[in-house]
Amino acid sequence: MNATLLLNVRHPIATEASWKWWYGVSLRPSPEVRHDYKYRLALVVNGNCVMRYDNELGKGDHKHMGEEETFYPFTTPEALLDDFWRDIDNWRR
Repeated sequence: MNATLLLNVRHPIATEASWKWWYGVSLRPSPEVRHDYKYRLALVVNGNCVMRYDNELGKGDHKHMGEEETFYPFTTPEALLDDFWRDIDNWRR
């Protein structure tokens, strides 16, 4: 899915962990996504992605928690960030 890049950020949250956020507006919406946003948010620990939210072409909105992949009910970019940070907080506990 082609998109106009709005933000591409990597931010350390601990010595061994960082989160990455790629976010854009789609130029060609995918049929399995019902909004105009393309996104990928990831929590990376010691070089391994332990959690990721994305809407990969062919899969639609979903999240990965370790090896498990589940549907993610995207509503707004703000809610996406709230959910992502809540999952990071839960993972860190």
